[in-house]
Amino acid sequence: MRHNMSGRKLGRKSAHRKSMFVNLAAALIKHEQISTTLPKAKDLRPQVEKLVTLAKRGDLHARRQALSLLKDAKLTDKLFFTLAERYKTRKGGYTRVLKAGFRYGDAAPLAIIEFVDRDESAKGKDSGPVQTAEAPEPAAESRPKAKKAKAA
Repeated sequence: MRHNMSGRKLGRKSAHRKSMFVNLAAALIKHEQISTTLPKAKDLRPQVEKLVTLAKRGDLHARRQALSLLKDAKLTDKLFFTLAERYKTRKGGYTRVLKAGFRYGDAAPLAIIEFVDRDESAKGKDSGPVQTAEAPEPAAESRPKAKKAKAA
């Protein structure tokens, strides 16, 4: 019996489960709305809300904690600048889980997890282009052409 054991195993080992939730959290921060199964969405919700609370704190230690979990500086910047500013007056409940029917193949219950008051234009886009000071790639005409070897 599993008395006083919280959380679902989801048919995975603990390392796989941890990395899966890190990937789901990164995808949710990037797109602000994702579709997954209902048990995964219900287990993802407290982890993402803790990340938003870290972002609202905003100090260096909180940033390093979020970066150690997300492993992506652009997503951490979006979390600390965009999402923290959006929810700075909200005391909790940053995400919602909506039931979305059942999957065709195995009838697993599906859900949509999204941020409350999310940005509609963020769906399906990156968190923004990174400006670099690289020179543009030369045009095809200005590239040196390779010499063809003569057949003997």
